[in-house]
Amino acid sequence: METIHTLEWMKQVARQARADGRLVGLVPTMGALHEGHLSLIRAAQQQCSPVIASIFVNPTQFAPNEDLEKYPRQMEADRAALEELRVDTLFAPTAKEMYPEGFGTYVTVEGLSTRLEGKSRPGHFRGVSTVVLKLFEIVQPHCAFFGRKDAQQARIIRQMATDLNLDTRVVTCPIVREADGLAMSSRNAYLKPEERRAAAALYRALDKARKEIAAGERDALRLAGVLRRVLGEEKLLSVDYAEIVDADTFESVTRLRRNCLAVLAVFAGKTRLIDNMAIEEKEGELVVTL
Repeated sequence: METIHTLEWMKQVARQARADGRLVGLVPTMGALHEGHLSLIRAAQQQCSPVIASIFVNPTQFAPNEDLEKYPRQMEADRAALEELRVDTLFAPTAKEMYPEGFGTYVTVEGLSTRLEGKSRPGHFRGVSTVVLKLFEIVQPHCAFFGRKDAQQARIIRQMATDLNLDTRVVTCPIVREADGLAMSSRNAYLKPEERRAAAALYRALDKARKEIAAGERDALRLAGVLRRVLGEEKLLSVDYAEIVDADTFESVTRLRRNCLAVLAVFAGKTRLIDNMAIEEKEGELVVTL
């Protein structure tokens, strides 16, 4: 596996792969890799060659009071995990390389970026959209792979790719969960043992809503109430939001229709966790995916 730190060399390698007629895949990450990330690598390898994984803790998506400085960094372990999967290239630029002195251009996807996560974390999606567009320009991948745990992020990136006529297909892959259902996240490492036990309530809340839907419940406000009630049973959890939203607009809905998401954002102590459940209409029936 080749490790590249500079933009210009990454551009040369990626463009040579395209010139050779190869299908370039990109898996953007902030490192501290877990099985969720590795599942994206495997999905990319099924469709693309070469596969390029990026590791970059992007400072522009962190607010001043967020966890940029303590965000987990484990480059050697991450490199070993990527080598074991035989990833072709690791792109690990520095912040100075990505944002040189005088940098002043940012990307905002209007509307989608101001709801839910965008409302709770102002400026977050501006930083995400900007760094992803830069990665797309540097690597010029045919396909880029993201996890459904960050469903709003994936939706915003798809919208950006559409609006800007980007030559990259955005692929969203399933959530990977721990044995008790907690969605895998690099931030899970922050959790104290008692917070980790309480965090399993996110999955229990979604699963309870799933069972209510299977029993015929279609009132989205009642289902949101189910989510909040289950989460409220854990005293160590503080709910930011728990809603049923349209999967395209991320606006709240009152009844299940077309494609929706049950979305959660919860604090376990000081650690912010998110999760979601897809509710899709297929052949006239609602299909729920955790």
